[in-house]
Amino acid sequence: MATLVFSAIGTLIGGPLGGAIGALVGQQVDNSVISSIGGGSISGARLSDLTVTTSSYGAALPRHFGAMRVAGSVIWATDLAEHTQSQGGGKGKPSVTTYSYTSSFAVALGSRPLSSVGRIWADGTLLRGAAGDLKVGGAMRFYPGDDNQAPDVLIASAEGATLCPGFRGVPYVVLENLDLTNYGNRIPAMSFEVFADSGALSLAPLFGELLGDVDAAVPLGGISGFSCEGSFKETLAKFQPMFPMNCDASGTSLTIAPELQQAVPIVLGEAAVAVGQGDFGTRTGFARKRAPLATNPPRVLRYYDTDRDYQPGTQRAIGQPSPGQPQTIELPAAMNAASAFGLVSHTANAANWARETLAWRSTELDPAVVPGATVIVSETPGLWRVTVWEWRASGVELTLERIAPPGAGAGMAGDAGRANLASDVGGAATSLIAFELPLDGTTSLDTAAIYAAVSSAGAGWSGASIYVDQGTGALVPLGASGRKRSIIGTVAVPLGAASPLLFDRNSALTVQLAGADMALAEATTTQLAAGGNRALIGSEIIQFTTATALGGGAWRVAGLLRGRGGTENAIAGHVAGEGFALLNGGPTALSADLVGGNPGARIAALGLADAGAVEAPIINRGITLRPLSPVHPSVHHAADGSLTLAWVRRARGAWQWLGGVDVPLQEEAENYRVSYGALTAPVMVWSVSQPSLTIDTATMASLSGTSPGGSFQVQQSGTYALSDALLLI
Repeated sequence: MATLVFSAIGTLIGGPLGGAIGALVGQQVDNSVISSIGGGSISGARLSDLTVTTSSYGAALPRHFGAMRVAGSVIWATDLAEHTQSQGGGKGKPSVTTYSYTSSFAVALGSRPLSSVGRIWADGTLLRGAAGDLKVGGAMRFYPGDDNQAPDVLIASAEGATLCPGFRGVPYVVLENLDLTNYGNRIPAMSFEVFADSGALSLAPLFGELLGDVDAAVPLGGISGFSCEGSFKETLAKFQPMFPMNCDASGTSLTIAPELQQAVPIVLGEAAVAVGQGDFGTRTGFARKRAPLATNPPRVLRYYDTDRDYQPGTQRAIGQPSPGQPQTIELPAAMNAASAFGLVSHTANAANWARETLAWRSTELDPAVVPGATVIVSETPGLWRVTVWEWRASGVELTLERIAPPGAGAGMAGDAGRANLASDVGGAATSLIAFELPLDGTTSLDTAAIYAAVSSAGAGWSGASIYVDQGTGALVPLGASGRKRSIIGTVAVPLGAASPLLFDRNSALTVQLAGADMALAEATTTQLAAGGNRALIGSEIIQFTTATALGGGAWRVAGLLRGRGGTENAIAGHVAGEGFALLNGGPTALSADLVGGNPGARIAALGLADAGAVEAPIINRGITLRPLSPVHPSVHHAADGSLTLAWVRRARGAWQWLGGVDVPLQEEAENYRVSYGALTAPVMVWSVSQPSLTIDTATMASLSGTSPGGSFQVQQSGTYALSDALLLI
């Protein structure tokens, strides 16, 4: 009697495989083989729940195959760099200083070359999208880990060229000046999507990198990636239940192949009877046995679900419940739910069918009938696998194990379940409208109210830095816009002229908002009286009551109050394509001191997705400090030929006239400029300190003689500027 035992061959082949190869050969890498690897059951490292980036000295770097999500290990970092920015502080106002922090660091991703890096997660949100766009400020460089990669320029400049390694053989990324504002001003916990091998995966690279003379073309169908984080023995033990393997060491090299490697099964000859005492099947030559249900069959698979951003998923095989707790297989591989369900269902079916065994005696010696071969017997239909081959005096005794029929468990599909995945909305270009608003009565009388309505068409826009060009071409920083998008757009159908004294029920305008997901709301007249639904159209400020969505980001706005805030002179002359900006919330206030007094200054904005800064002029420049034009002109012609002109003044920021009492002047003194003739080149000018002027008979006669047909107009002379003119006569 001689039993074929090949475990000793492992020592002869040697190398780092050692006992693992010895256990593979002869026992066909099934459950009994896995038991022989460690003298019982193997329990490797459990499937990690997406561990985050660490920096442990001496920790081994795993090897990655295919597409995986990995944590990485920080191998170099700088201290946090602090950045300060001050705003305000002019004319008695306190200055506000904001602090932000950046850091530069390098993260090793494994100990095997990679082809590329995909998405990057930081504190559960996407730091880098599938398109390669960083969601925060900074720059990223990737080094694949080849044998001739040069040192990173940033690390070399910090450490010195002679002390900086190229980390050859180690793929890594360098994140330079990464903005840490969104991560609590600390380096976030990160994980990386990495890609190593192209095409279908197999176990060949895993074996080949350790033993060159090994043929291990075992395809891993349905698996898109896996990691070897522990020992080689532990990795094989994890794949064995899902992908049973056969070993053949009879040739000059070790061959490891899938379990069912034969294209055509071998038909066994007729069973031979035996007469020896204790022999099985003495009259028939075979004996059939069916084992009871296992107490812990392999029915649960934990894996990395590609449909859920590589988060750990679980699939359970459908079938008859076992009397005990089902076995959970921890497979460090990435796949979708359908593949995982198919694998665990196939494994469970195979284990269930393998309960049936057959002892078969044959007098024929077929060299092809070796452990691992697939055979057919005449007595029982179906496929059987040879597990034990034993030479005895009565013949060759084979132990056969039943193979699950093809297609067993087919027709059922797995489901990844519902997951709250990190949003990967691509960055979009920045849009900008800059303007100055009239005094609102709550801020300083001496400071211009300058705003920037910064927005974007894409919801993934992460804000922009705001600058001012004071006419020199240099961009002076003003601060950040924040992530909230202002409601801005362009006018598709312009407004017509109307009276600023009446509620405009006839006019309407069509606005195309910057983003299709933006919306306008309606308001009641009471809400309008409280300042609701204010919008800037060109240079005119309006308020609206109704807003009707037309689809695709287009809106029809109607029910209007016109010329608000002293912008009645801008009612006429609207054109298609002029800007629209909702003034209620959204726009960012800018420091008038930093913007400066140059009337030609321009505001600029620069976001992450912008190729260059977006610039815009400041609409209604100077309107905050400019007095409002007088109203209600009156003219009295006296019998002696003299003329008396009168008007009513208004005051900046005093929009409510309560109780009929005159509002405060809001200027250093009450002064008016009355002119006759063209406003820019008048024939005569009067300066008065009360809202009236009497022109005597002689002056009127002179004006009629020298400049007949001229007009009188009045402007209020404020502390900083003249108001718009009011035509008197």
